Amino acid sequence: MSREILLLADALAREKNVAPEVVFGALESALAHATKKRFTEDAEIRVEIDHKTGEYQAFRRWEVLPDEAGLEHPDRQYLLFEAQEIQPDIQVGEFVEEPVEAVDFGRIGAQAAKQVILQKIRDAEREQVLNDFLARNEALVSGTVKRMERGSAVVESGRIEGRLEKDQMIPKENLRVGDRVRAYLARAERGGRGPQLVLSRTAPEFIMELFRLEVPEVEEGIVEIKAAARDPGIRAKIAVKSNDPRVDPQGTCIGVRGTRVTAVTNELNGERVDIVLWSADPAQFVINALSPAVVSSIVMDEDKHAMDVVVEPDQVEIAIGRYGQNVRLASELTGWDINILSVDEAEQKHQQEAESLIGMFMTKLDVDEDVAQVLVEEGFTSLEEVAYVPLAEMLEIDAFDEDTINELRARARDALLTDAIVQEEAVESAAADLMSVSGMDEETASLLSSKGVNNAEDLADLAVDELVELTGLDEERAKSLIMTARAPILARA
Repeated sequence: MSREILLLADALAREKNVAPEVVFGALESALAHATKKRFTEDAEIRVEIDHKTGEYQAFRRWEVLPDEAGLEHPDRQYLLFEAQEIQPDIQVGEFVEEPVEAVDFGRIGAQAAKQVILQKIRDAEREQVLNDFLARNEALVSGTVKRMERGSAVVESGRIEGRLEKDQMIPKENLRVGDRVRAYLARAERGGRGPQLVLSRTAPEFIMELFRLEVPEVEEGIVEIKAAARDPGIRAKIAVKSNDPRVDPQGTCIGVRGTRVTAVTNELNGERVDIVLWSADPAQFVINALSPAVVSSIVMDEDKHAMDVVVEPDQVEIAIGRYGQNVRLASELTGWDINILSVDEAEQKHQQEAESLIGMFMTKLDVDEDVAQVLVEEGFTSLEEVAYVPLAEMLEIDAFDEDTINELRARARDALLTDAIVQEEAVESAAADLMSVSGMDEETASLLSSKGVNNAEDLADLAVDELVELTGLDEERAKSLIMTARAPILARA
């Protein structure tokens, strides 16, 4: 039989013009599938063929999982402690293998093996078609709707298919079999049906690629599209920048008599497109993005990555837009949280914030309202500023003499020290509680408590990826700590 295997592998490799390794792989799959039928349980079988002699062996194998993972498929999985009783040096992710009697090659027959091989070859061909397509780096896919499946469209583009899900179609557009369609390539998937393109007509990148297609200056790099935001089928905003001072990026994208932007709008089922001038200054970029509203002033909060945008009363509705559309798209385009305020609302908010700061300074610095109000009027917003702003700057405050300033600075530093001690004690208390979790070390416990994870219950509520992000632990260690923290809770349930 070994000679028969070698002859078959050689013949099929020549006939189908594929590497012998592909044929041997298919034969191994066919033999493994036939051998598996001997078992009543859900066994996993591996067959290994010697490419020189044609001799082959079969093995039943079990994947090794961490002890705390639990077995989903007991017939083909071992926990680590079980596997180490059989093979002491084995690790998680490896396999315990046991030789079994392989099915005779003659019983599965050359024809059955050939069918498996042909399927493997078809899969390899589809994979090659996908790789060739991806190598061209084409972000836009043009094709024909081949069929509709439960509202989704299967688009044929050359020798490859793409899938356009219903939620990735522009609302109210009605695609039919035979329609020509253009879409953005979101990603490629390799599933049970073979490799397939996943398409989108709602992604912001789609409109960026359409302008790249319609505007040669974008393709040439003279004009850049920096960002895009969309309410598909209704309205979109794109931010543009010119790399040549002689070129107007907005006019270039609009085109003569609006021809270029109209072409994009038609492709997007009538979606209105605002072309916004990009700016490296975040405040100016937000002002541009909120057009056609006229902005009176902006207050930035860099820590929260947010802006309060103040407009006159008659501009509030324009700035917000219908159903909040204008401000929402501007926020998505710029990446900043935008809060639209009228002049009166802004004044009221400023007054509330000032009163809050005055109260904080009166409490922390033990001063009267007049002193606290002077600090707020001079622009101080925290104890750190009072304590560490250069002395020369504070001496410019006419309402305070040098002795008063020195006293304020000393009180601010004392208040900061007191707050730090209270915080440190809270962290130490939380770290002590976390140390009750088996396997926890002091460094990790301290780090977790400083980030708001105060006890074993908080730790048990975390997901593995959250704990990894907080601490930098490897996934196995993070998973072990979480499972240990959850054990008492599960026992009580």
